[in-house]
Amino acid sequence: MTILYSLYYELSKRYPHSRITGMKQESNCSKIELIIRMLKYTIGKSSFNQGIRNFISDYKYKTYNEHDFWNALSKQSKMDNAIKTNLSLLDIAESWVNKNRLPLVTITRNYKAGTAIINQKAYLRERPHDVPNKDEMVWLIPIAYLRQDFMQNTSYYSYFWLKGEKQISIRNMPDGNQFIIANPEEIGPFPVNYDLKNWNMILQFLKTKEGRESLPAYTRAKLLHDAWNLAYAGELNFSAALNMTLFLKNERDHIVWNPVYTFLDQIGRRIEIPSVVKKFQLYTIDILAPLYEDLIKEQKDEDSSKADWRRLTRSFLCRAGYLPCIKEAQSAFENWINGSNHSSQNSLPKEHICPVFKWGSMNDWILGLERILLFPKLHIQSDRTFLLRMLAGCPSQPEKIHYLLEFTMMRNISYMKESDVFLILNVLGTETVGFSTLLNFIVDNWDFVYQKYHKSDLWDKLLGSGTGRISTQQRYDKVKTLFENHKTQFGSAKHIIERSLRNTKEEINWSQLNMPVIENWLDMFLSHKIT
Repeated sequence: MTILYSLYYELSKRYPHSRITGMKQESNCSKIELIIRMLKYTIGKSSFNQGIRNFISDYKYKTYNEHDFWNALSKQSKMDNAIKTNLSLLDIAESWVNKNRLPLVTITRNYKAGTAIINQKAYLRERPHDVPNKDEMVWLIPIAYLRQDFMQNTSYYSYFWLKGEKQISIRNMPDGNQFIIANPEEIGPFPVNYDLKNWNMILQFLKTKEGRESLPAYTRAKLLHDAWNLAYAGELNFSAALNMTLFLKNERDHIVWNPVYTFLDQIGRRIEIPSVVKKFQLYTIDILAPLYEDLIKEQKDEDSSKADWRRLTRSFLCRAGYLPCIKEAQSAFENWINGSNHSSQNSLPKEHICPVFKWGSMNDWILGLERILLFPKLHIQSDRTFLLRMLAGCPSQPEKIHYLLEFTMMRNISYMKESDVFLILNVLGTETVGFSTLLNFIVDNWDFVYQKYHKSDLWDKLLGSGTGRISTQQRYDKVKTLFENHKTQFGSAKHIIERSLRNTKEEINWSQLNMPVIENWLDMFLSHKIT
């Protein structure tokens, strides 16, 4: 599912492949692979395999194009009566291949009438959603779905089709107290949204041992992945998405947990109010600590994936302030500092560095900075890069970041190369404390920063990292004031500031709409009113 998740993120951007154009070919190949997988499920393994054999036999010594491939599959599926529609597989495939987007399917049930409205539209996660021709995009979508009243046979799926319509109505839905799950196991490359009642019935089912065991791991993972991404895209209330994590307390399949870490990281980076940050950290500890306690029960001959899972879980717990992690890291750091050879090639284990720089004292952090300055030339330089990245990216205190900026940008330190400063700015641009402190640093020291850097290669990166993420009105006002006061001085970076100000309205609206919902849910969760 890693390929599919990557595709979801890339093709839901405002401008897909805009940053790394070389990814487009790889992305298209991955999309075609997933389309073939979808059609294999749709027409059945037997018909699909025979169609492939026929195609190889017919074109063994001939030239062919993609139409020949799809038509071979379509011909066989119709011979086998394997597809219950008059559409050709060529038409179906081209409705997907010729677009650089994926669809979002939304199912809204009428529980009294036993019907449902099915909508499709382009799936857009990155704001703003002002994508050209988005309202004209339609796909030919085979939609498999599970019904709770037929759960005794999860290998059998019912199907309905979106044959290029924006909306259809279907009948014969289950009773009002039973859910449906569309596109189980990611049969097709598209997320699915539901009305809140259907989401809640799925959640209550997943909270039970019987429920979790009766749904495949990939289906459980999809439900989590869809809920969080739909909330992030503004398609689902964040309370519903956070509710979907409540079944994780007893979930122990790494496939299901795989998307959780991405969401914790993404949402954690969006939260800026210190009190809400603390609540989110407590929530993170609450859902990850029981899992970690199980994962640290090492077994002989355990596979490497479990060890990797354990390390990843520990890393997130440390970032959230998990006390056993902090104590262990602090003890290791003190032993290293008090040892006679801490400046030699005997390094502090990497897993302890970030917790010390994040939760430790200013003196601990400065010792890390001194380590950079005294780093042995014969030592592996990637270790120095890692240490510098941790110094910039881990601290939760603005004073550490301010010290680093002042030290590296306002002093002539021969040990700090331009590439070091570029790395620091790059890291700061991804962290809430980092880019907030960097913006304040730029505003407070504009004259110096302008004189020293406006003709350097660092200029665009400096202003891009400091102003690129505006999600609050306060930060917008600060950037706008900076721009108006110095609009003739930005030079090559002027378009960066203008773009940030132009795109910020949607981000501010997103924060104003969702942050109170997230905080209210966290309050309810931490007071044990939600379980």
